[in-house]
Amino acid sequence: MFGQDRDSLRAAYAGAWQRHLERLPLDLQQQRIVDVLTVHPEYQALMMDPAALARDFDGNGGVTNPYLHMGLHVAIREQLGTGLPPEATQAHTRLASRLGDGHAAEHCLIDCLAQTLWQAQRDGREPDFEQYREALRGL
Repeated sequence: MFGQDRDSLRAAYAGAWQRHLERLPLDLQQQRIVDVLTVHPEYQALMMDPAALARDFDGNGGVTNPYLHMGLHVAIREQLGTGLPPEATQAHTRLASRLGDGHAAEHCLIDCLAQTLWQAQRDGREPDFEQYREALRGL
């Protein structure tokens, strides 16, 4: 999305939020970030805190990595925006209707994507996107 290093990724999130606060124009990716931050107000203060931008979120103590969580939201929104894979759009439509909440539906899709990425990382291989598509069909 913004390169492979953590600092540039976090700077992109903080920069998008700062542009939003200043009411400056946003590109599509910045708008997606702002949209995710809007539904996650608990992360907004992090965007303005240099110490938080440098903090390690290693999962200890049950603390969610906000950048990972937001990144998964952005990835799901990119999938929904492109319609690829089609199973993501289909699952999101079904779940949003059933749950009455598009954000909650995204969280269900995020669970599938996170599981796929975790398994790939654990096994030292590329993500199995057919398995991901199958998981989406099962939602």
